[in-house]
Amino acid sequence: MKLHLRIWRQDDSQSKGHFGEYDLENVREDMSFLEMLDVLNEQLIDSGQEPVAFDSDCREGVCGMCSLVINGKAHGPLAGTTTCQLYMRHYKDGDVITIEPWRSEAFPVIRDLIVDRTAFDRIMQAGGFVTLHSGPKPEPNSIPIEPEVAEQSLDAATCIGCGACVAACPNGSAMLYTAAKISHLGLLPQGQPERYSRVKQMVEQMDKEGFGSCRNYAECEAQCPKEISINFVSQMNRDYLKATLLEPVDRRSKMNAQ
Repeated sequence: MKLHLRIWRQDDSQSKGHFGEYDLENVREDMSFLEMLDVLNEQLIDSGQEPVAFDSDCREGVCGMCSLVINGKAHGPLAGTTTCQLYMRHYKDGDVITIEPWRSEAFPVIRDLIVDRTAFDRIMQAGGFVTLHSGPKPEPNSIPIEPEVAEQSLDAATCIGCGACVAACPNGSAMLYTAAKISHLGLLPQGQPERYSRVKQMVEQMDKEGFGSCRNYAECEAQCPKEISINFVSQMNRDYLKATLLEPVDRRSKMNAQ
């Protein structure tokens, strides 16, 4: 298989980027997309050119590092698939493939296709913790949790923090990521003590990082490799509203106690 690749090249966040044009031959259908890029880099190194910088780690659809926009789609054309799980059998001989990094001011380019996603880490650090000490591993039936609630929490916990939601959103919103992490931590009994302080702190940190606002386009859900539902955004908005309403009441209670 022969392919023509248009790949974004950029030295750093301050440099002006451009698309590099590359022809690649002998691409096998059983190659993953990242293996195809490995072959391209070997070709570039052999010819004395700079290889393309891109992120990867597990290559098993777990870590979310393989963050590429492929022909305008975050992680490529397949639903529920990370870039490393995308195989070249989904392309045809002679195809032109355009590869870009995530596009967001909150994700500055480090080099070529690699972006800095530490904004997500700061959102988690703002409130993503549980203070309740649950002790040793409890007996499974000792804490009654409705199966629907447990399943909902597990669905939220599948978020791998790749940033596809941000890349897919026309406004560059991180609402789906933040909502998934808040729901993951706040739905189960152990997460209840900080439920409302957590949502307030994480949402405010998300806004500080410069992500856009949600307009319910649902592109984030459509291109999320774990197919996380935007219903979590609604849950987060409800909790955030409660948090902002409860805070003045809590403040008055403390003043009266003094």
